[in-house]
Amino acid sequence: MSMLTRRLQVLIDDERHRRLESEAARRGVPVAVLVREALDAAYPTTADDRHAAGDRVLAAEAMPVPDIEELRAELAALRGRHG
Repeated sequence: MSMLTRRLQVLIDDERHRRLESEAARRGVPVAVLVREALDAAYPTTADDRHAAGDRVLAAEAMPVPDIEELRAELAALRGRHG
């Protein structure tokens, strides 16, 4: 994790503050940790996006794949149409 060097002031209502305080106490972490986690979840980095996409691919159900000769024939046909 990078060094924390920026300070951010955000005004929130009492209900949001109560929910943050309650969750922070339940987890035993500062409210700032919850805010950083929420920001990361709402605005993931490019690496986070790639990781999540990889997870979705790995979790997908297997699909039928033709043998190599069928794939070569399909590619040859596609090249013939576009080339």
